[in-house]
Amino acid sequence: MLIPTMVMAILAAVALYIGYSKGQGQHIAGLKMGGAMILEIFPLLVFALILAGMVQVLISQAFIARWVGSESGFRGIMIGSLAGALTPGGPFVCMPLVAGLIKAGAGSGTAVAYITGWSVWAIARLPLEIGLLGPRFTFVRLSCSLLLPPLAGWMAIILFPKG
Repeated sequence: MLIPTMVMAILAAVALYIGYSKGQGQHIAGLKMGGAMILEIFPLLVFALILAGMVQVLISQAFIARWVGSESGFRGIMIGSLAGALTPGGPFVCMPLVAGLIKAGAGSGTAVAYITGWSVWAIARLPLEIGLLGPRFTFVRLSCSLLLPPLAGWMAIILFPKG
C-alpha cells in the first residue's frame, strides 16, 4: 500500500500546485470538493474494512478453503461470481471484501470471479440500467456477458496457478 499511497500523494500535490498556480482559487475549490467526497465515502470505507477484517476472523480458514479456496474449483468460481454480483456498492465495498477473502484463504480464481461478477453482473445496478437503457438492452448485455465471471475465474487458475 505504500507505493500506491506515495503515487497518489505525488499526483495530488502536483494537481494542487497546478490549481494554486492558476491563481483563481481552484486549489481551494478542489480541496473543498475532495473534502466533501471524504465525508461521503469515509463511513462506507470504514464499514467495508471492518467487514473485511471480520470475514478473516469469523469464517474459519478450513471453511474458506473448502468452499472458495484454491482447491474449490468450479464451485468456488461460481460462489465468487454470484457473491460478486450480489455485492452492492462501489469499489470501496468490493475491494476490501475481496482483500479479506484472499487473506482468509480464498483462491485467485474465486477472487477474480468475484470482482468480475461484481463489475459485470452487478445485480444492484440492474434497476438503474433497465430504467435508463431499457430492458431489451439490459437483457442483451447480460446475455453477452453471462459467461465472463466464471471464464475469468478459470483463466486465473489456468494462467496463474500459483496466483
